[in-house]
Amino acid sequence: MNVSTAILERRAEKMFDPAFAISEQQMTDLLEKAMLSPTAFNIQNWRIVNVKDPALRQKIREVAWNQDKVTDASLLFVICADLNTWAKEPARYWAGAPQMYQEMLIPAIDVYYRDKPQVQRDEAMRSCGIIAMSIMLLAQEQGWHSCPMDGFDFEAVGKLIKLPEGHVVSMMITIGKRTQESFPRVGKILLNEVLIENTF
Repeated sequence: MNVSTAILERRAEKMFDPAFAISEQQMTDLLEKAMLSPTAFNIQNWRIVNVKDPALRQKIREVAWNQDKVTDASLLFVICADLNTWAKEPARYWAGAPQMYQEMLIPAIDVYYRDKPQVQRDEAMRSCGIIAMSIMLLAQEQGWHSCPMDGFDFEAVGKLIKLPEGHVVSMMITIGKRTQESFPRVGKILLNEVLIENTF
């Protein structure tokens, strides 16, 4: 499946087959590819919680509007970000790069992020959005189905997954096999409403 087909066929699916299972190796392969997604300064600030425990999934479902997919999908990822990756051995993000780039970029990481909590959070959310789309398109390529989710209590889910200090929850993603055909696409606005040339 090429990228265009994956984009055209990907839908936010609502109902998943609880009997369908994605193997650990398949999940690992998908995530290793998704981790090639870009992040600012290559700080790779996403953290992906793979919720496998059925009891924990049920608790998350209870704070996610009781949506079936939380418990029924083969995979439930809580996409999070560490807001402080910029300060955690930043030289490792440029290990192997030419020395001139290391000397330029490693100090720039500190300048860009230090004492700027809004920048740290904004970049975290951008990074999570990018890797989330990669995950969903890679799932589609495999013939699986997915759904990005923000219909849940973020604080409650953070507590349930024991989110560490300095981390944020961006969204959840369910992946598996749908049990019904997608609804037709509706309500799509036209490109000329979205695309602005030069200035508003």
